Amino acid sequence: MIFYGKKIPLFFSLLIWFILWEFIGQAEYSIIIPPVSRVFVAAITILPTAKFAAAASISLRSFALGMALAIVIGLPLGILMARVENLGKVLGLWVNIFISAPISALVPILMSVIGIGESTVVVTVFLFAVFVIILDTQVGIKQADKSLVEMALSFGARRGQIYTKVLLLSALPEILAGLRLGAIRGVKGVVIGQLLIAILGVGELFEFYSRNFLMEEFWAVVIVVFLFAFAISELISFFERRVEYYASAR
Repeated sequence: MIFYGKKIPLFFSLLIWFILWEFIGQAEYSIIIPPVSRVFVAAITILPTAKFAAAASISLRSFALGMALAIVIGLPLGILMARVENLGKVLGLWVNIFISAPISALVPILMSVIGIGESTVVVTVFLFAVFVIILDTQVGIKQADKSLVEMALSFGARRGQIYTKVLLLSALPEILAGLRLGAIRGVKGVVIGQLLIAILGVGELFEFYSRNFLMEEFWAVVIVVFLFAFAISELISFFERRVEYYASAR
């Protein structure tokens, strides 16, 4: 972040918000917004507990399974939509519709079809993540340099080598961008699924703390979820920066 020509770490932006949060909390305008200092104390208290560990393990498992399913289905489908024109036209409309539509509106339907449980949360994560992965993969493959494909074919490259050594490497920046956005949406899917479908994992903690007006603990869990989403995003962004060579070369 640049401020008056000087580079300022983004941490100071968070620090300003925390100071403002502390000021509002200490003024006691609302019991819903406690001082951030008490939120941090609550976080230190609840993070080592077995209850939080159990809830986190359930949420992480649902997130991991949903994201794995989204990647296994989203990447090949995005490649096929880019390489098979008719398939891209047929499925492209539905992909754009589901990206634009609020997926949370489908939650009641999922409950009636799949039932109430962790499997429904996994499907919710999948639906939140898969369409952006498909779309970004399709865009990346379509933007691959055709001359590189022609050159590989002229040197006798097989079809599998065209995909693994040319198309996928060329589309890697867009694929990683899709994975990053899909992971962020997947975290939303976990929270929404565990709040609206099955009250378990972090959703159970949100429900318990809000129902009993334990707002310090509630905001502590919120911050932990935000930090997890931010960490996942930054981890994938790190790999995005590592493959910038392919984008510049293309």
